[in-house]
Amino acid sequence: MSIQKLIDSGVRVSNSLMSRQDKIWSRHSRDKVDIGETLAKILRTLSKALPLTQPMRALSIGSSNEPQFRILQTAFQGGLYLFDIEKEALAAVQERIRRQDTPNVFTVLGDFNEIFTHPAKIRKFIQEDLHRKKLELITLQHSLYYCEERKWNDFIQYLHEKLLAPAGALYGVLMTSRSDDPSTTTWLYNHFAKKFCGHTNNQDLAGFAAALKKNDAFKKTQILCKTSRVRFFVDDFREFMAVVWMILLYPRVHRYTLEQRQEIAEYVYVKFFEKKRPLFQHQDHLVLYRGISFKGLI
Repeated sequence: MSIQKLIDSGVRVSNSLMSRQDKIWSRHSRDKVDIGETLAKILRTLSKALPLTQPMRALSIGSSNEPQFRILQTAFQGGLYLFDIEKEALAAVQERIRRQDTPNVFTVLGDFNEIFTHPAKIRKFIQEDLHRKKLELITLQHSLYYCEERKWNDFIQYLHEKLLAPAGALYGVLMTSRSDDPSTTTWLYNHFAKKFCGHTNNQDLAGFAAALKKNDAFKKTQILCKTSRVRFFVDDFREFMAVVWMILLYPRVHRYTLEQRQEIAEYVYVKFFEKKRPLFQHQDHLVLYRGISFKGLI
């Protein structure tokens, strides 16, 4: 295949399903291993804080078809609620629920920006989907990208006060918002989103963690934060570009024109794929431990 045809194929894959893009990212990066390691530490903390016989419940927002499914399904026998906007992702989970006979897992279709900003909808969600039960764990793994930063405080405070159990954890992870390193996903996003949409990443999870520590609503909650580094490369340009479109938030947030997508694909081919250079992602992890007296792990 010629270089131009290869680049054109990278442009066409921009319309692939997010669940497909994330599957490629999960397979060829350390991101899910990184998240899984942090989840394991959170589970160790919860296990120490709660009676061993107490069944735990968890809500995963926007990450229904994740590799962490195995960890969450086995640990939260009281109920694992998977909330996602993409029907295809939930359909894959529903097929798995039937095939593996895991009746403790429930799927919920919807846009969390709509559900959690409408009092009537959240009451319905609690009553009908969560069966009026509190949650020992709430996860937001790369899903806060789709929520405006100015809404984070109210959103997290609502989850903390209304859905989280008296002793529980809330875990979020996001790409670091600033980087001067051109080999990072942060730099790539800020470069092209600014160039074509006049936008740079203001979703600073580490800064948000610092602000939460000054919020009286969280004065009895442990707020922990760390940053990690993960590597991504796949020797297939279409798959490489599928992940790039996910990173650049096309088309749910930014609708780059065909010409702009062509320029992005050419850049990625020359700077990364042709030279077999990996992308790196620096990502911030935020954990809130509510009602836990000892120092939690992260």
